[in-house]
Amino acid sequence: MRLLTQFLSAAVLMSAWFSSIPIANAQTQKGQAEAPSPGLSIPAPGSITDEKLDAAAAALERVAALQQTYRQRLAEVATQADQSGVQAEKERIVVEANNALTKAVADQGLSVEEYSAILEVAQNDPEIRGKILQRIRPSQNDRN
Repeated sequence: MRLLTQFLSAAVLMSAWFSSIPIANAQTQKGQAEAPSPGLSIPAPGSITDEKLDAAAAALERVAALQQTYRQRLAEVATQADQSGVQAEKERIVVEANNALTKAVADQGLSVEEYSAILEVAQNDPEIRGKILQRIRPSQNDRN
């Protein structure tokens, strides 16, 4: 659950930067968000290579798409008439989402910790954030 929360939080933050659509339905419950683990070292902005920025941008796009998919699936489960197995199904979906999100990051050659650290730097450093956004925007324009 912790990884899912980290991924969703990071994706929501980055999505807000490149999207004009307000994110009003973020599904973060009170007390659910956790601070980064004490062993997580945040890289200096200048130490993040272009390759890492490329990987983080690609992972971010995939994470954002997965986030939307799994939020929809969770919402659909919540509306089922037969509520008896809803909690178990939600938990199964969360585990599946966690695995998919971890794989999406790993497929780009990043660990979850690296990805989270890069996004944290981007959240606090406009230059790094801009570099990531430049890598995302061109691919979005290609789809339009």
